Amino acid sequence: MRAVGVISLSATLFLASACATPPDRVSASYVSPLQYQSYSCEQITIELQRIGARVAEVTGQQQRAATNDQIAMGVGLVLFWPALFFLASDNNKKEELSRLKGEYDALQQTGTMKNCFKQAPTS
Repeated sequence: MRAVGVISLSATLFLASACATPPDRVSASYVSPLQYQSYSCEQITIELQRIGARVAEVTGQQQRAATNDQIAMGVGLVLFWPALFFLASDNNKKEELSRLKGEYDALQQTGTMKNCFKQAPTS
C-alpha cells in the first residue's frame, strides 16, 4: 500500500513539472542582432510592431495554458486524478514565446545601434 502512495506522489510530481510556464517566467532565447543589420530604421520599426503583436498574442495563449494547467492540477489533486494527464497539453507556447522575445530584443539592439529610436526634442 505504501508503494502505491510513493508511485502516486512520483507521478504527481512528474506531471506537475509538465505544467505550462507562466509567460512572465519565459526568458528570451538569444537571437543575434546581426541578422537585422541590413534593415533600415523603418524596417526595424515595422518588424518590432509585427513581433510585438505576436508576442502579445502568444503571451495570452501561454497564460491561458498556464492557468488551465493550474486548474487541472487543483482538480486532479483534490477530486479527480486523471485530470493530471491534461497537464502535458499541446497548448504550451513556451518555445515560440522565448524565440519571439529574443527576436524582439535583437531588433531593439539593432535599432539602438543604428540610432533609430531618437528622442523627441523637449521644449
